Amino acid sequence: MHVHSIIALCLCVLFRLPALAQDTRFAFTVVDPAKAEINMHLKDGRDSLYRKLAPLVKELEGKGREVLVAMNAGMFLGDRSPMGLFVEGGKKLKPLNRRTETTGNFYMQPNGVFAVRPDHTAFISTTEKFPVLAEVRCATQSGPMLVIDGAMNKQFTKGSTNVHLRNGVGIRKDGHLVFAISKEAVNFHDFAAFFLAQGCVDALYLDGFVSKAYMPAQALRQLDGQLGPLISVTKR
Repeated sequence: MHVHSIIALCLCVLFRLPALAQDTRFAFTVVDPAKAEINMHLKDGRDSLYRKLAPLVKELEGKGREVLVAMNAGMFLGDRSPMGLFVEGGKKLKPLNRRTETTGNFYMQPNGVFAVRPDHTAFISTTEKFPVLAEVRCATQSGPMLVIDGAMNKQFTKGSTNVHLRNGVGIRKDGHLVFAISKEAVNFHDFAAFFLAQGCVDALYLDGFVSKAYMPAQALRQLDGQLGPLISVTKR
């Protein structure tokens, strides 16, 4: 075999090695927001906190909705209320939190906002650049941003021992969304690298440790937990 053919064959083998896109540490679902209904949830019709995914999924399925994804929608305070901006059904339940000089993952900079417009297009923005007058039908603020403009957050360190279960959302160039949760404890660097491998140009960390997700297509049904704000994706 010609030397160039051998080199080409070796390169093919190399590029067929498993990449982060097939990383079994993560479960994820890709969603076209034009074909889905994305909503934020805090309380049910009786003004009671959902607290976990089971009652939300039951409620949605009881209305005949096919649930593609349900997960916790961001960090929350002791009373289960969101730490930052939270818009549900077009109503702002919590204003944008612009604090920066304090501790905790939510305040690791830059933090950001995941939002869906009335026309069902979605976007992820840093809090600093979030358009205050933006008309959104639902939104949640969390932090830190994992990916900003196609690059990993510079605060993350490869090999960091700061590991937890983590969930988040990313958006690709085509506008499709990637909802993901780790199946095991991972650090921020590896979680961000996963979203980059999925082609995400922006990605936002939603929470860790308490993270739960319902993704029936991935045989993932974590309906328990003690959560605050929730997010659902149903088929339109």
